[in-house]
Amino acid sequence: MSHQTGIQANEELLKFFSKCRDGKIRVAKVCIENEQLTLSTHQQVKGTWEQDFDKYVPPLIVDDLPCYVLYRFDSTNSLGYEWLLLSWSPDSAPVRHKMLYASTKATLKQEFGSSHIKDEMHATTKDEVCLKGYKAHLSGVAAPAPLTDREEALKELHQSGQDPNYGTDARQSTMGGISFPITESAKQGILDLQRGSYNYLQFKIDLEEEEICLAKAAIITLAELPAQVPANEARYHLYIFKHTHEGDHLESIVFIYSMPGYNCSIKERMMYSSCKGQFLELIEKMGVEVTKRVGVDEGKELTEEFLYDEIHPKVNLHRPAFAKPKGPPNRGAKRITKAQSTQ
Repeated sequence: MSHQTGIQANEELLKFFSKCRDGKIRVAKVCIENEQLTLSTHQQVKGTWEQDFDKYVPPLIVDDLPCYVLYRFDSTNSLGYEWLLLSWSPDSAPVRHKMLYASTKATLKQEFGSSHIKDEMHATTKDEVCLKGYKAHLSGVAAPAPLTDREEALKELHQSGQDPNYGTDARQSTMGGISFPITESAKQGILDLQRGSYNYLQFKIDLEEEEICLAKAAIITLAELPAQVPANEARYHLYIFKHTHEGDHLESIVFIYSMPGYNCSIKERMMYSSCKGQFLELIEKMGVEVTKRVGVDEGKELTEEFLYDEIHPKVNLHRPAFAKPKGPPNRGAKRITKAQSTQ
């Protein structure tokens, strides 16, 4: 994963990250200073993670100043203790600071170790930065996604005892696609996109684990979009395309499916093609209204003109009338056949 801003952890922070593995650290605050990720402060474990949360986390938060908070749970996985990555980005903070922190979060995760991060949370108000706020976040993530209009209609038909698959062609395809689960960081990225923390997300399929992961999250310009598309790997992308149409300022969410021809394996091409539909359904169930779905072979196709024409296709008002094609030349005179009379 490339560094979106060029900002990386300094030596002190990298050494501290190694120290975090011993289980004695409960919380750490990380800030961006002098174009480096820097350790601001940290605290050791006193009680359980729930007992320590309100004692340690709220005092770290400063009005108008974004920061990252790494908070250690008591649970473990195969690599050690699991952590929460809390991104504090108040609405009152300068836009430049918010963009800088949003674009550097992926780097922080990479430096700390994404596999150690169990959950991510984005907070903009102090009410969210407490144990009650975190549990509300958990409830929001765990809550079932709202049903689409079609799902509501099918539910009503089932409840009324009717079979929605009536008719002579009521067979359902069992090969409509493959549904892989998405990681918690991918879910959080989608939620952060809706909140405005990012305008671009990139997803990859982990073929070994058979799950869809968040590969990149950033705030980028349209000119930077083509460079995000890998030249030899397939990817899914979500991008908020800001443009003007007929005098209206629009922000259209575009789903991009990039497949670099035969530069990737057959298995990869099949998996990305098969998972695309189910992944799109999941995204839309989470509340993301995808305006347009496009497929590209190369990043250089993603120009402003291309996206605009895809969202607002030109209508040909002077379509020529259908002209019957002429018959083959020199086909001879028409043959006259007599109908046989019946006895």
